[in-house]
Amino acid sequence: MPSQSSFLSRRSFLKGIGASALAVPWIAATSLFGRTAPSNRIALGIIGVGGMGMGNLRGFLNQPDTQIVSICDADRRHLEEGLAEAGLDSSCGTTDFRELLAREDIDAVVISTPDHWHVPMAVAAVRAGKDVYCEKPLTLTIAEGRVLCDTVQRYGRVFQTGSHQRSDAYFHRACQLVRNGRIGDLKNIYVEIPPNNRTCPPQWSPEPVPPELDYELWLGPAPWAPYTSQRCHYTFRFIFDYSGGQLTNWGSHQIDIAQWGHGTDLTGPVWVEGTGELPKEGLFDTALSYNLVFTYADGVRLFCRTGGGTGSVLFEGSRGKIFVSRERFYSEPEHLIKYAVGKEPIQLYYSRDHRRNFLECIRSRKTTAAPAEIGHRTASICHLGNIAVSLSRPLQWDPVKEEFVGDEQANRLRFRPMRSPWNLV
Repeated sequence: MPSQSSFLSRRSFLKGIGASALAVPWIAATSLFGRTAPSNRIALGIIGVGGMGMGNLRGFLNQPDTQIVSICDADRRHLEEGLAEAGLDSSCGTTDFRELLAREDIDAVVISTPDHWHVPMAVAAVRAGKDVYCEKPLTLTIAEGRVLCDTVQRYGRVFQTGSHQRSDAYFHRACQLVRNGRIGDLKNIYVEIPPNNRTCPPQWSPEPVPPELDYELWLGPAPWAPYTSQRCHYTFRFIFDYSGGQLTNWGSHQIDIAQWGHGTDLTGPVWVEGTGELPKEGLFDTALSYNLVFTYADGVRLFCRTGGGTGSVLFEGSRGKIFVSRERFYSEPEHLIKYAVGKEPIQLYYSRDHRRNFLECIRSRKTTAAPAEIGHRTASICHLGNIAVSLSRPLQWDPVKEEFVGDEQANRLRFRPMRSPWNLV
């Protein structure tokens, strides 16, 4: 493993990769495209191998034309597990993502960290000339999402948001039928998201930081806070400093499908209102349940509430309904989904496998199934819902300017300051 003294400072790292990224053409000068790649495999760096990160590691290991060459995790226990899974020795691991991004032999990175690190790491990776697969929810705030999208466009990188339901046959079929008018004029969309699947005690106390965890780096741009085991590793998602609760966790899946079926995945609603039940004690501070309404310029309303299972989407039109979840797909009346596949005038982007789609687009330089702009727009709706809950009043939203109309208090909640020395400049 590289020594601590070899870690790049943030300033020198960003300065270096900014210059190098501008110097290369739209195809990165890396092992895949350079002279040092006789195998023609895509060289991957994996950032974050806990939970979903390990799932992504295993998923990309199974791809025949990839080679995982480096793994990063701020928790050495996770790092060692990831290295063992990939069959790599300790020299291929690091606890500092800047070391991984500085490697010229890496074509693309897979980011599966807590949400507050998604955009800072993705922006740094893009500026370093890497293509990026980044888990959902793509962003922590609305404003940082715009920075990410603009950066991806500027540097011409391939980007895939981990909204893998877009590569599922049920969801693709449901959205294609809706977009082709099988239920008539779309009127309403009903989204259900699961309730919290973790609890915390009313009181908590600081704990010693585990020796294997670089807690300072884990916090990164988030506000400093004393360590406790429930702050990190999955349960981070119920603390606003790092995530947005189940609305951003599961909502980013189901609202993404609602947007796709509506044909609004590059824009958003114009009004949001609703309520949420907030915790009264304990460490967790994201909402326990939601009941939200998003209204679009065409009059379609998206209702989002806490439900059961893994969540679902119901499209309601003037001639019927289509329901889709990971477990079920049906219509009312039944005949609406009995239609020859591939015969509809409108054909939506089709991907059989989300990770495979990313790799194919690295080679073709084509747009992925869930590019940065789509991931940002979906996450923004989730953030709009959380902002409406926090302010307890209806809010008017301009999806073109990406700002609240005449509401400075709400507009200040589109972004959060980052703890020094981290920023997106």
